[in-house]
Parts: sequence; structure tokens; C-alpha cells
Amino acid sequence: MAVFASLAGPAHMLEAANPAFFAAIGGPERTRTGVPLGQLMPELVAQGFIGLLDRVYRTGKAHVGRNARVVLGEGEKAREAFFDFTYEPRLDAGGNVTGVRVIGVETTQVQHAQRLTAEHRALLEQIARQAPLPEVLEGMARAIEDLAPEEVLVSVLLADADGGHLRHGAAPSLPDFYNRAIDGIATGEGVGSCGTAAHRRRPVIVTDIATDPFWDDFRDLADKAGVAACWSTPILARDGSLLGTFAMYHRTPRTPREADLALARVFAGTAALAIER
Repeated sequence: MAVFASLAGPAHMLEAANPAFFAAIGGPERTRTGVPLGQLMPELVAQGFIGLLDRVYRTGKAHVGRNARVVLGEGEKAREAFFDFTYEPRLDAGGNVTGVRVIGVETTQVQHAQRLTAEHRALLEQIARQAPLPEVLEGMARAIEDLAPEEVLVSVLLADADGGHLRHGAAPSLPDFYNRAIDGIATGEGVGSCGTAAHRRRPVIVTDIATDPFWDDFRDLADKAGVAACWSTPILARDGSLLGTFAMYHRTPRTPREADLALARVFAGTAALAIER
């Protein structure tokens, strides 16, 4: 959906914008007009977008951006986005610049899909050339952490021979003390997200570790590690036997979107290929 905003004067006062614009920049708390865009969205200043508006206003020449990366919001609410956009001057009857019109289309999903495809292909090539399993799993974890629009910490645990315990596979961004503590956890109902997912052979989504009973025995450990949500997907062999688990941790309580679940399914399948090989 196209985003549109009309800015007035050298301060780029936001006069009007469509709902898609407000949804893209952060939702209800930013649904305001009559304020300079740099005040409504201070994160744009350091990223150079207000400077581009200044230039369009000063020169009267439009600026066109393609797949431009921007971080919208600040702190925990920040998200990476991509846009095709145009800043075009608004002119009065005498040809004088009175403001800038912003027109754009968000291309974030397209960009993420392209990056996901490229990273997935690279992992498959690693598997094909028989790269060591730790190298493949580490690369996979880092790729997903880089691809995710919000901060995510990835963990891969490997099932032991009898499927009764899970061993450390890869978790480059989780603290070492945490990885050591969960190395060898049992598979079973209520054993965190991963132990339960391994036991059930289906995904287990814990959106808030602080209140979920599955985490009763690990809550203090999770708090020390600074993680507040954990979504775990079992890694299964072609015959349905357990190979391990693939988990996505978050620093704040979070409910997954369909895109998050799809990402987990794709990379759990890729991990299965690497482990079975």
C-alpha cells in the first residue's frame, strides 16, 4: 500500500498523511499532524532523511529513493524497513517551493524475502559441500539473527541418540553460562520451550517466560540471560524421529507473526538436512 504525506515550509510541518503512512511509521502514538516531521520522527535526522527534505525544499528538485533502508522508531520499538519513495516539491502558482510531498511504497517484505532466499541458498551450498555441522548451524543462527526485523537470538539444540536429552548445537548470541546450563536438558512436557517441543514433536510458543509454567524451572536462568520469550520448533528427520530443536528467543514478551513461524519452519527443515547428512 502506498504511503503519502504532505509537508509544509522549511521545518517540514506535517499537514496531512494517509493511514498507511501513520501505520508504517509507528502506529497510534505517532498519528499527529501540525508538527515538524523531524520532531515526530527524530530518528530520521541522523539517518539523513531530513537533510534530503531540506535539499528538495531548497533546490526544488525531486529526490527518488529505491529500496532505501530506514530504521523507524527508537529503542525496543525500532524496526528496519525498506521503501521506494519520492520527495517532490510542492509549488505555488508562482512556482515557489512551499513544501515537500512524500510518496512511497514499503518494500520491506520483498527485501527480506530476497535476503532470506540468498541466505538459504548459501546454507544449502554449505551442506552440499559437506561443511562441518557446527559451521553450518552457526552460520544458520547468525543468518537468521541478521535477517529478523526485530532482535532475535537463535539456539539450535541437538537430540542425543535416544532422543531423551538435548545438547548444545549453536547459539552465538546467547550467553555462555546459559548455553552451558541448558546443555543436556531432558525432553519432556513442561521442560521449557525446547524440551516440550521435542517431546510433543510440534512447535511450542512461549510469548512470556515470566508467566508461562513451562519455564518454572528455568525462569531465573532466563531472567539472568535477559530473554523474555522463546518460540521453539522441533527439528525432525524424514521418518519423523527427533533430531533437535530450533529456538528463537526475544528480549521482550512477543507473539509470533505468520512470517516468523514460516521462517522457523524453513530453517528447521534446513537444519534437518544438515544433521541427517
